[in-house]
Parts: sequence; structure tokens; C-alpha cells
Amino acid sequence: MSINETPVAGRIHIGVFGNRNAGKSSLLNAITGQDLAVVSDVAGTTTDPVSKSMELLPAGPVVLIDTPGLDDTGELGKKRIEKSFLVLRKIDYAVLVIDGHSWKLSSTEEELLEVLKKKELPFVIVINKTDILSEGQEAEIRSTFREAGLPVMFVSALTKDGINELKEYIAHDIDTGKNRDLIKDMLNPGDVVVLVTPIDGSAPKGRMILPQVQTIRDVLDGNAICMVTKETDLTHTLDSLKCPPKMVVTDSQAFKIVDELTPKSIPLTSFSILFARLKGDLARQVKGVAHIRDLHDGSAVLISEGCTHHRQCGDIGTVKLPKLLSGFTGKDLKFSFTSGTAYEKDLSGYDLIIHCGGCMLNDKEMKYRISEAMRQGVPITNYGVALAYLTGILPRSLELFPERELLRK
Repeated sequence: MSINETPVAGRIHIGVFGNRNAGKSSLLNAITGQDLAVVSDVAGTTTDPVSKSMELLPAGPVVLIDTPGLDDTGELGKKRIEKSFLVLRKIDYAVLVIDGHSWKLSSTEEELLEVLKKKELPFVIVINKTDILSEGQEAEIRSTFREAGLPVMFVSALTKDGINELKEYIAHDIDTGKNRDLIKDMLNPGDVVVLVTPIDGSAPKGRMILPQVQTIRDVLDGNAICMVTKETDLTHTLDSLKCPPKMVVTDSQAFKIVDELTPKSIPLTSFSILFARLKGDLARQVKGVAHIRDLHDGSAVLISEGCTHHRQCGDIGTVKLPKLLSGFTGKDLKFSFTSGTAYEKDLSGYDLIIHCGGCMLNDKEMKYRISEAMRQGVPITNYGVALAYLTGILPRSLELFPERELLRK
């Protein structure tokens, strides 16, 4: 990811759905102006969701997701359809593409519309291949869908007719007012924020990890001042300031040492906790961490990450957290690990889930994961919250947030 690009997780997600050969891939190519998706007359060419990031003004940065056909057949087809519906977990807007030549809604298309309505996801129906429709046919289709209260647009992905109008319609129809602040809502112009970013074996060479970059940007967006230092230079950094900083934000792995080096009068939290607040449910994850004390010999713990990366010898998810948990509880715990888009459907066999901050997941996906854990009665917490709890500084790490009241109940 370029430093000038909006991260995929921070973009509005638009899912493109439809039956095979409705023209989904052709439409995506027409919208983006690039031949990104493979187009063929052979039904079922798209076998996995395909994503493309772009700017869709005035909505801003978006990611378009092309999906397999909803009417795929056979055992493999069923799995492809499942992948299409899994995309619904993370999208903010849906585009249902229908072949103008056979425009009557199929059972699969009707099923999708019912799911969209149930999830209260905004959508538009796009009648494709208008180059083969007469004016009378188009008028009939328009009347039928509008009488049913369904939003409809007409395009030809082949001739590009109606593409600009569709892009403008989607851009104005998307609700862009749901974005929340990572940190700037807690800052006043001129405030100083110190970010502690350890540089160790797991730090990507030549760059910073995404949560750190996003926090820097959000501090600057709040017209505040950002200072970045390593934990080994934190004392010198704090001593160099004429006035104490508004807060210190640290990588969760350095919580213990940063807590010791930061005067108690200065609020302290972590990047992971900020992300739990931004796109998850911090209150739920604060409640979930208390269940660590309920773990016993044989308890099953799922540690889940939203990204995939090469595991280092001191990896936080697979090494440091299991070691800390086992040492804290003194129990023989059973650990399982997932990463990326993998997230088990059946969570009932776990006694606790510890999830990363989710910087690579959008808030729809993160909230889905939390809600699934809640629905199945499994407590869930966050890397940063868990590490603060295990090192005995959770109350301090939550002083900035209303969720601190949960610790007093």
C-alpha cells in the first residue's frame, strides 16, 4: 500500500452481485475504466470475489468487489455462492446486476434482495445490456421495478451507456456519514500526542505498520502535534517537552515498559485499543477480557487476526499472547489460530476469543465477528485489552474512554 493511498479497510465497500453472465465483471471493468476482471461468455468465469480500489466522487475512496454468480451449480458452485454471500458481511452498499434480456427476478436474486433488506444494506438494481433493449422494453422494466419500490438504473457495460450516471447515483446514494475518528475527537488543536513504536524483528523494514500510520494521520487531521519515538527513547522524549503530552499511545507489546516510563499523570493507551473503539465494540471487549480468570485446564482459546503475514519467532498472536495467558492463568490451555478472512462459523467450542485490532478489516466485518461471538455465547476481547489486563494496567489504559466505568461495576 502506498502512503498516499487510503487503506482498503478504510474504504467504502461496494459488492457487485448477480447471476452468471449478467455482466458483473464487464460492469466492474466499465466503472473502473480498466480491464481488471476476466470477461467471458462462458458462465461462471468469476470463481472468487475480486476487489478493486478506486475513487468514486463525491463518496470518496471505495473498493468494488466482483462476486461469483448467484445461480452457480454443482458442489463447487455452492461453495462459490457461499463466498458471494460472505461478502455481505463487509459491504456498505450492494449492486445487483441483472441481464436486460431476461430481467425477471430469479429466486436467487430475490433471496439476495431479502437478505439486503434484512441487513438494511442500501442497494441499487442495475439492468445491464440495454444495447439489446427497445425503448418499450426499458419502459416496462422501469415501471415494474419502481412499482415494487426497487431502485433501478440502466446501463450497457458494452457501449458504456449509463455508466457515468450509475457512478454518480451510487456516489450520492452511499451513506458516508458513518466514519468515526480514531483519536482526533479526543484532541484539541495544538495538543501533543506521543506515539511509541517499537522497532523489533516483527516491524516491517523501511516502513511503519498500518495502525501507526493511520493514528499519525488522524492526529494531524485534528490539528494536533504528533511525536513518534521508540520505547527506549521515551523518557528522553517526554523530558524534552515543555508541557506534558495530552496522551501517550503505544504498541500493545510494549505496554509494560511504557507504563513504567510514563508518569501516571499522563493518559496511556494502545493502538489496538483505539482500533477496538473505532471499528469494533470496546465495551464488549472490555467485558470479554474478564473471562480470562474463568479459564481452566483444557479451555479452548481462539486467537484471530484480520491480516495474513509471515510469522516471526516472537509473533504476538501465536507466541507472546499464548505464553502470557498460560503464565497468568497457570492452566493448560488449548490454542487455535485464524488469520485473514478465515473466521470459523461455529465458535461454540471456544471459551474465549482474542482478536487483533482489525486494522485490515472494515468495521462491518469486525462488528460481524463480534456479533457472531456474542450470538454463540463466547466472550471476545481484543489484543490490546488483553495485554493491558495481563500486565495489570487495564484501568489506566481505559482512562480516556467511557468504557472505564465497566471496571467499577
